[in-house]
Amino acid sequence: MEETGTLSQFDTPIHKALEQQRLNRLAHFDVPGHKGGRGNKELKEFLGADCVKLDMNSMKPLDNLCHPVSVIKDAQRLAAEAFGADEAFFIVNGTTAAVQAMIMSVAVAGDKIIMPRNVHRSAINALVVNGSIPVYVNPGVNKRLGIPLGMSVSDIEKTIKENPDAKAILINNPTYYGICSDIKSIVKIAHEHGMLVLADEAHGTHFYFNDRLPISAMAAGADMTAISMHKTGGSLTQSSILLTRNTVNADYVRQIINLTQTTSGSYLLLSSLDIARKNMSLNGKEYSDKMIDYAEYAREEINKLGGYYAFGNELVDKNFVYDFDRTKLSVHTRDIGLAGIEVYDLLRDDYGIQIEFGDIGNILAIISGGDRMLEIERLISALSEVKRLHERIKSGMFDHEYINPTIVMGPQKAFFSKKLSLPIEDSADKICSEFVMCYPPGIPILAPGEMITQEIIRYIQYAKEKGCLVTGTQDMSVDNINVVDTNAE
Repeated sequence: MEETGTLSQFDTPIHKALEQQRLNRLAHFDVPGHKGGRGNKELKEFLGADCVKLDMNSMKPLDNLCHPVSVIKDAQRLAAEAFGADEAFFIVNGTTAAVQAMIMSVAVAGDKIIMPRNVHRSAINALVVNGSIPVYVNPGVNKRLGIPLGMSVSDIEKTIKENPDAKAILINNPTYYGICSDIKSIVKIAHEHGMLVLADEAHGTHFYFNDRLPISAMAAGADMTAISMHKTGGSLTQSSILLTRNTVNADYVRQIINLTQTTSGSYLLLSSLDIARKNMSLNGKEYSDKMIDYAEYAREEINKLGGYYAFGNELVDKNFVYDFDRTKLSVHTRDIGLAGIEVYDLLRDDYGIQIEFGDIGNILAIISGGDRMLEIERLISALSEVKRLHERIKSGMFDHEYINPTIVMGPQKAFFSKKLSLPIEDSADKICSEFVMCYPPGIPILAPGEMITQEIIRYIQYAKEKGCLVTGTQDMSVDNINVVDTNAE
């Protein structure tokens, strides 16, 4: 096992320091005000005495997330080593904050960033905040499944040629559905043209620990990558890691992170990152093998049911689908006459099964090393019953998920423009000034600066009708949409 100073991957510096502070019987005249749970007994009973006692504030023995010099610095160094990076930053504002820090570290107002249009809203939010300009590369689309795929290398080459002044390229590795672009080739081309590569690896934490999976962003040579350790790495929700190479100034990246990240970092989240890193470093191969095997078994059994299509490696064409994350259990449902969100609701309400999401035509079940075969079988059986009881003719169903947008102005200009609120059905041919998306996955149907079309309006109305959680608009009922007032001076 490689060592970092006197520490190895068996160590958990934050966890150890936190335990020491819990046991040293300090009299606390600092925050948090619940004082180890004594000031809020209901909270202590709900979360457990040990948990609330570990909810501490920054103090010298526990280091400081904004300016780490001891145990947090050591833990981040171990994480960088485990993931093959030069530096690692612990993020307690979710991978949203990591994605935004990447973008704001490499671009300022007016700078271009090349990215696929099927990015998470966090990336476009960063553009709204800092004023950089997206150069969207439309992903491929699988017409049968209706899902966006990856970016082709040829499209990236063309876009770089047309935008030689772009600062960076952002890549999903993988998409929510498990689709991977040829990130290694894209990195090579980008670097040849003086551009950095940023990877949104929110759903690819496990890539680092198993050669049966697609290549990780750091192994592919990316300059920065944001990983959601909490999604498939075993840490607590909202905890993530931003990895960097020496091709970027890590001290500047830390300053950018500190513009938006809390100054009161949760030590419950930080210690969970520390412990999860240790677990993945030591047991990640076994953990991810289990994920792959469970997902492959479920895929095979679901496809035997008929009607459903649990897609996998057969999608790989080395172009728009360069590789596929075999741990993703994505299932197309439209052929049984049900939208994915309808299957999602039936599984939860009638069978007590909570999956990750359902959209217009697909569902996604997240498989992890914490699952058990009993639960995998339960999911398969429930899908069989859903088909038997609820299958219907699929006529009249919306047949695709992704609509190529028409960009009219930059996201920041559109978002902060003078605006009008219109009923969605009356908004065709207007410029959107806010977001509209189904969450999850949180990929915008509309982003600020894009033209609203009748096709997009029909999609939004259909998604609402089927029960998707449509979010992003100022109007919480999503009946009205804000558009740019082009008549305003």
